[in-house]
Amino acid sequence: MVRAVAATAYGGTEVIEVIDVESRAPESDEVTIAVRAAALNRWDAKQAAGAAGTDPAKLPVRLGSEAAGVITAAGADAVSLEGEQLAVGDEVYGHKLRGAQASELTVKAGLLLRKPAHRSFVEASGLLSNGTTAVHALEAVSVGEGDTLLLHSASGAVGWLVAQLARLRGARVIGTASERNHDELRSLGVEPVSYGEGLLDRVRTLAPDGVDAAIDTVGTDEAVTVSLAVLHDPARLVTIANAQFEAVLAAGGQAIGGGAGADPGTAIRDAARLTLAKFFADDAIGVDVARTFPLEEARAAYELLVTGHAGGKVVLEPR
Repeated sequence: MVRAVAATAYGGTEVIEVIDVESRAPESDEVTIAVRAAALNRWDAKQAAGAAGTDPAKLPVRLGSEAAGVITAAGADAVSLEGEQLAVGDEVYGHKLRGAQASELTVKAGLLLRKPAHRSFVEASGLLSNGTTAVHALEAVSVGEGDTLLLHSASGAVGWLVAQLARLRGARVIGTASERNHDELRSLGVEPVSYGEGLLDRVRTLAPDGVDAAIDTVGTDEAVTVSLAVLHDPARLVTIANAQFEAVLAAGGQAIGGGAGADPGTAIRDAARLTLAKFFADDAIGVDVARTFPLEEARAAYELLVTGHAGGKVVLEPR
């Protein structure tokens, strides 16, 4: 039997359980993975709460979409996203993997990338969902060489990747974060500023002539109002936070992801996977992991996730 994380009802973290499910042999274009790490995302908690529907006939709802592990069985036509044949023993990672938070997973091989031997399963499991969002945000506001970017919540799971990718594009990054994270941000080449009262003045001190682009990954009123006050062009403000979609769109900015008025950016995000994989293999980017939990402690992991203050990826490690 396979151990899997599921919502056994619709609700908060109290509905998260680890249940037994049947193992499934791979079809021709599939592989079976012994999962070594599975990352959590905010959508997982929303799905448990019924954001995708509350049909009781669909319970229990398997959770998770990102995982990394070792192939234990492979179909004859199991070809990776890179176009390479996969075999037993290969280390892989991917996202858009339904029910990824489990001890074993059988999925389409085309959703998977080879994991570099020198990178950890934990990091690999948390790269793609946030990484593709980060690329989409940067593309939306055309961040490039010589730009000054104001990045809100630079030490968050998405912001951490935005910061690294923006620096690789040659941009200057001013990143908001709590003071305890400033030294880590400086190590990425980010100029940190504390959020909260007086943020606008602190940003203007660092960028007296304003900024070229702004990315909101936190969803606060402060992030939006400060961005609009220092931006040269409101069209170069983008938010990934549903709570700010209406305000940002009304001001002439952009919203990406899921939700009314947002650009899902499917083509951009799909294309970004191979770029992210190369950067990851070359050690050009890393994933900020806040904490790992054993699979059997999934509920505790979700309790940390929903606080919104994990400060990086929360990852489950099946034993």
